Amino acid sequence: MTMIRALLVSVGFLCVGVGTVGIFMPILPATPFYLLATICFTKGSTRFHRWFTRTKLYKEHFKSFAESRRMTLKAKMLILIPVSVMLLLTCLAVDVLVVRIIISVLLAIKIWYFLFIIKTIQRS
Repeated sequence: MTMIRALLVSVGFLCVGVGTVGIFMPILPATPFYLLATICFTKGSTRFHRWFTRTKLYKEHFKSFAESRRMTLKAKMLILIPVSVMLLLTCLAVDVLVVRIIISVLLAIKIWYFLFIIKTIQRS
């Protein structure tokens, strides 16, 4: 295995780990890390890509999004609600107006993206 492929596989496993933590920690989203893991495994190792796409974590939390850029309403809410609450609490806790504005803009973009860009599918 070349050095770059080994690095890609290592980054892929790191992303799987961080993404899995993100399932349980509302401030850390799982989807971008699973997306990056998929890309790294695709470029780095066919074997690990095949393994990752067959895991329960991938199938439950990322498969529908990866294949069609769509998510179930439940998956959207599991991401939107906890992260929104954390951002709102952070916004209330910070006294710096610029930081509040930045957090508010990020929150608005995130909600807009989930509501209008990522399509909602029925659970299959």
